[in-house]
Amino acid sequence: MAIIVNLDVMLAKRKMSLTELSEKVDITIANLSVLKKNRAKAIRFSTLEAICKVLDCQPGDLLEYSAED
Repeated sequence: MAIIVNLDVMLAKRKMSLTELSEKVDITIANLSVLKKNRAKAIRFSTLEAICKVLDCQPGDLLEYSAED
């Protein structure tokens, strides 16, 4: 996939667990895990906004484009 989700990197930088993020954004651990493992096909802007608000980051801190050969 050309879009990489760096949720694990931001969680590490903020010293926050997936469980803690799940509780703060009111999203299931399973859904956050899908994002963290780069298995998501889409993300709602409301979800992205909630994650960015809690992690105090920008969408570009979480999402990265990687050109595939």
